[in-house]
Amino acid sequence: MVKKRKLGRGVAIAGAGMSKFGMFRDKDSKDLFAEAFNEMMASADKGVDPSDIDALYLGNFSNDYFMHQSHWGPIIADIIGTVPKPATRTEGACASSALAFREGIFAIASGFYDIVLVGGLEEMSKRTTEEVAEGLALATVPYEGRAGFTFPGVFGAIATAYFEKYGANREHLMNVTIKSHNNAPLNPKAQFKLTVRDMMNAKIESTKKKGLPVPEWSDEKDFLRDPRANPVVAWPMHLYDCCPISDGASCMLLVAEEIAKNFTDDPIYVAGIGQGSGRGLHACKDLTFFEATRYAAQEAYGMSGLSPDDIQFAEVHDCFSIAELLHIEDLGFFKAGEGYKAVADGATRLDGPKPINTSGGLKCKGHPVGATGISQLYEVWTQLRGKAGRRQVPIDDLRIGGAHNLGGTGGTCTFTILERK
Repeated sequence: MVKKRKLGRGVAIAGAGMSKFGMFRDKDSKDLFAEAFNEMMASADKGVDPSDIDALYLGNFSNDYFMHQSHWGPIIADIIGTVPKPATRTEGACASSALAFREGIFAIASGFYDIVLVGGLEEMSKRTTEEVAEGLALATVPYEGRAGFTFPGVFGAIATAYFEKYGANREHLMNVTIKSHNNAPLNPKAQFKLTVRDMMNAKIESTKKKGLPVPEWSDEKDFLRDPRANPVVAWPMHLYDCCPISDGASCMLLVAEEIAKNFTDDPIYVAGIGQGSGRGLHACKDLTFFEATRYAAQEAYGMSGLSPDDIQFAEVHDCFSIAELLHIEDLGFFKAGEGYKAVADGATRLDGPKPINTSGGLKCKGHPVGATGISQLYEVWTQLRGKAGRRQVPIDDLRIGGAHNLGGTGGTCTFTILERK
């Protein structure tokens, strides 16, 4: 039984920023974090002095591998002007910055600090695809690594188990992919700006110009079924089931609840947080759910006093299309084995009753792993403030959103609930 825990002091988000996500050969991690930080400073509409920030918590998974540079906490503290205040790096694979967020909350809730900057960054584009795959595979457990598992293979195995248990198939994964690509063009910071239909039409035009036989795709699914357009990566994972290699950074200004209005007229409050840990795949009795996510969700719901029905929309860790299906079930939005049916029925669309990954998700927004956790929270913060523009969730009185972040093969999972009061 998960204990119902409470913070000793309320915490609010007074500002947030995020760089554009993508592959930036002309930018490094410092440039990207500066971009996010400058936006955060501007978003705190009553102003904030960097010298008033008590501490920095920074998530980063593997810049030491990708960029041969470690010790990023003080590097970033120097850039943003918070030296000699403490700077701490957190690492939880793809959940690294969600852990930075969590540590920042605890630092304020304890009363030790009043104003904390939390953030994350990752620079991946300067390495080959093979090198990135090897680096990310460091987040598997040793047994999986020795067996040669990389993440497409991991989630291919998970998808196969889910198909076998619940009767889903590749068509249901396509529904997730199409929905994510419909949302991403509405997000100016997203890495991919094209819908699946846009990509299909672009390929048709390209073949026409080259004088090649024109593919006869009738719709998006016809395009995604074609292995020439959407090749297998690790069955049943195909190219468009997978998130991209990305660079990016994100950050948030956390403050004690009682001083939040000193920084902005529109603070967003932390209602619930949860974190769980999980076993390697070889030790799991069932590959169709993540034990760590279920634990984290129970912890967050218990702290907030809310239920899955109260969460009006959410960002979940869709590193692969199958992952989104598992997460929306593990978080309690839909019953086990019913998630793929809900997506097929349109329940998770932007205009559906439970919008999921309005940002385009990791799949299309991008996945610079160390920045991902806080980038998900950035989307929830943006939506709750009514600032999401064309992708704004069309729900009256939008007050409660959630963000779910997964690290490794489910070894670290977090769930955070934010609220507009």
